[in-house]
Amino acid sequence: MGEFYQLSPDQQAEHLALLARHALQHWYIQPESISLIKYRENAVFKVTTADNTYALRIHRPGYHSIAALRSELEWMAALDEAGIAVPVVIPTADKQLLISDQIDAVPETRCIDLFAWINGEQLGSVEHGLAQDTDNIRSTYRQIGLIAAKLHNQSSHWPLPDGFERHAWDSEGLVGEQPFWGRFWELPLLTAAQQKLLIEARDKVRSVLTKLNKTPQNYSLIHADFVPENLMTDGNDVRLLDFDDAGFGWHMFELATALYFVLQETDYETAKTALIDGYRQLRSLSDADLQLLDTFLTARGFTYLGWIQDRQETETAQQLAPELISRACRQAKIYLS
Repeated sequence: MGEFYQLSPDQQAEHLALLARHALQHWYIQPESISLIKYRENAVFKVTTADNTYALRIHRPGYHSIAALRSELEWMAALDEAGIAVPVVIPTADKQLLISDQIDAVPETRCIDLFAWINGEQLGSVEHGLAQDTDNIRSTYRQIGLIAAKLHNQSSHWPLPDGFERHAWDSEGLVGEQPFWGRFWELPLLTAAQQKLLIEARDKVRSVLTKLNKTPQNYSLIHADFVPENLMTDGNDVRLLDFDDAGFGWHMFELATALYFVLQETDYETAKTALIDGYRQLRSLSDADLQLLDTFLTARGFTYLGWIQDRQETETAQQLAPELISRACRQAKIYLS
């Protein structure tokens, strides 16, 4: 097992591609090509056959239980049935949404699922920001607001299936003693001044969130990862990807996530206004809710430091750490001021 984790990310991906090819037998799919799309949390591959294209996802071990992964796919299927543009889950030949598979080249049994391919381009990335001009940003973020509202309308009234299991982005999950993504204020990469700043901001966020009610109007299942990398644009269409972080949370945390990585863009105010306008087309959002935006932006910044904390040995975390720390501390200063 240790040998796999001593390999470079590219070498690990080569081994995971072998697992992907092996797993496709559960769908009776004979691939013409398998190519890596993304290897950060999970490994996602583009699978091409003579007739179709798919996205195959190999989950990292130890993050979600099988019940939680199956619950994610059940919700996605329900969203699709409600007419919300999400990736379409492809069941196996024996109607399973999720399978477990293992080969000698990859340690541990891995959970694997398959989706219909979605055309388009990513809205942007953490490293490079948005790839659109002002007019397109206005149109795109209005659509993102519409998508978020549709999603929250569905999840606020959807009866959960038996055995449904997902984590919570609530006060404990965000700023409790054991946050879902880890004790971000203990990240060794922080300076003493940064740690002090973040603890002070954490305590302020906690005092707000512990008093905040949870009702179907403001809290339900959320996607929790409306970042530019997970928003595919194809002409005038926008489609939401990657429900790996989906769980129970406040709707304002969803909107804060959609805005967090565009805070420093010159078109931030354009994106923010368009997002809110789009959301309000289909779902109410009070001014009192909007006053919580800075609280949730600050909490969102915390989560990314917790994410680094649990993944310090990975190349991705090492590359992103300076930027994520800078963003979180900048937002904490704004919040405390």
